[in-house]
Parts: sequence; structure tokens; C-alpha cells
Amino acid sequence: MKTLLNKRRWRILRFFIIGWTAAFLFLSIVRGVGTEELGQLKFSFRDSLLIALSLGPIMGALSGIAQIVFEERFYRYVSLKRLLLMQLLYTFVFLILVSIVAYGIYQLYFGTEMGLWDFIKDRGSGAIFFYVICVEFALSLLRQISMMLGEGNLSKMIRGRFYTPHEEHRIFMFLDLQASTTLAERLGHIQYSKLIQDCFNDMGVVVENRAEIYQYVGDEAVLTWPLHDGLNDQNCLKAFYRFKQQLEQNSERYQNRYGCQPFFKAGVHAGLVTVTEVGKYKKEIAYHGDAINTAARIQGQCNTLKKELLLSGALKEALENSPYNFEPLDKLPLKGKKEKVQLFAVADC
Repeated sequence: MKTLLNKRRWRILRFFIIGWTAAFLFLSIVRGVGTEELGQLKFSFRDSLLIALSLGPIMGALSGIAQIVFEERFYRYVSLKRLLLMQLLYTFVFLILVSIVAYGIYQLYFGTEMGLWDFIKDRGSGAIFFYVICVEFALSLLRQISMMLGEGNLSKMIRGRFYTPHEEHRIFMFLDLQASTTLAERLGHIQYSKLIQDCFNDMGVVVENRAEIYQYVGDEAVLTWPLHDGLNDQNCLKAFYRFKQQLEQNSERYQNRYGCQPFFKAGVHAGLVTVTEVGKYKKEIAYHGDAINTAARIQGQCNTLKKELLLSGALKEALENSPYNFEPLDKLPLKGKKEKVQLFAVADC
């Protein structure tokens, strides 16, 4: 079951809380240094900082919760027209909440005989509302960019973490849709693309096992973990079975829409890779190394060996006290590898 505040949700909340607090502090500095309030409310620069530090975390939490709800409940599940309408309605409600919370904070700290409606329509409030809308739009846009780059990678790129290539020990999992060619021919390109969309949306559950979704390539997806995160609590294997369970739970939806039950096979391997930022006009975070190629080759053996999940012997040795069942297979030659690689088939316990 999902915890109420898992790592992903906390990352979203933290981003919006910090973003909104910084935005209100910026507004306090701009309006509080060398300027004069035109409205009825007058307060010092110090007072405006106090309000910003109180209002920022509250509005950031509300904005973050709304973002979580939109991502988990509405994106990809409603039409674009309805999504835009919901965003417009949310913006209106958010402005009302900002006004109510700001009024409450001002009353708590300083007190005023002014009513809520007079507070809202006070001279200069229109500029504040416009500022709030711009900040919300900017934070939502940054959130979308972060999702495109992968969770947590935006801040790393800003800090220049990927500008210079460096090495990391990582686990990679290649997942491929079974019988994809047959499905594409039967469904046609549009329906097949919708099937892939639904499958990859359901794949989002793997973030509960600290997986980073590195790439989508056609009907194939690549997951990765820092070595410690992937080994910890068997995350690199639990992610596969969590995804498989999610597909099975939605089997009725897949049968009704596409007349099939999607099934993925996967290969897993760990090793030392280089990570860096590539591209001039289209930036991307890229991993290079033998570990990635080996994981792809292992996944390619799933059909031949008729197994749903294969992993390398080296990774199997690193998984201590595993509750899963491992079936040793013969050492096999993999394309591009000089030596044969020991493989293990994994079965859920």
C-alpha cells in the first residue's frame, strides 16, 4: 500500500514549499525596500518578512498537495479540455485560499478592523494576484521539466552535476513488452500507442521502490537505481513484481480497451557506468558503459529461455538474504561480451 507521504510525494511538497517561501520573500524584498504601500494596509519590511515566512510554507503545502492530486488522479485520465478547465478552476480557488490565509495571518500578527472582502479588493491586490498566478505557473512548469528529466535530476543539472562525466555504480533493468509486434498489427498504430501509454503510466508504481525511469524507447523502458538503493530491500526485483501486479490489477481495463493483458519481460545487471549531460539543443542525461549493454543483452535472452525476469550472476551475489527464488542457468554468450555470463531466472516467492 502507498504510504500517505512517500519519498516522491515529500519531494513534490518540499519543492513547492521552498518555491513559494522564496517567492514571497522575494516579493517582500521588492516591495519592502525603497517602496511605499499604496493600499490601506501598512507594514514594515520586517513585518512583511514575517508574513512571507508564515504564508510561504502554508501555500506551498497546499500547492504541492494539489500537484500530487493532479498527477496521480487526473493526468492521462481526463481529456485536455477538462484538464484545462480544472486548472482554471483550481487557479481561482487557489487565489481565494491565498487571500483567506494571508488575511488570517495578518489578523493573527497585527490585527485589523478591515473585513476579508475589503482586504481582497484593497488597492494593489490585483498586482499581488497576478504575481501569485505567475509564480504558480512557473513552479508548475519547473515541475513538468523535472518530470521530463527524471525525479531529482533538475536540481542536479542546475548545480552542474552532469556537466563533467563521472562514474557511478548502478543497476539497470530493461523491460520489453511481450508480443509487441503482434499487438501492433492487431490494434493498429493509434490503439497500440494508447496501450503503451497506459502501460507506462502504470509503470509509475516503480518509484515506490526508488526506481528512476531512465528512458522509454518504443515499447521498451529502462529503469535504473544507484547500487545501494537497488539492493536495499530488494528494490531492483520488487519493482518488477510491483509493476506486474499493477498490470494485473488493471486487467479488466486492458481487456475492455485492447482485448489483451500486457506482459513485460526484463533483464537486470549492475556495474560501473559513466553519467553525463549530452546534447547542445536538446539536453539529456545519458549513461554509458558495459553494464547497460549487458542488461539489454540479458533481457534479450528472456524469449529464448522462456523466462520473465533474468539477472546476472554478479547481481545475484550482491542480493543478500533474498526472499526470491533463483534458478541457475547455463553460462551464455552475450553479443559483445568476450566471456560467457552466468544468468539466473527469478521467481516470486
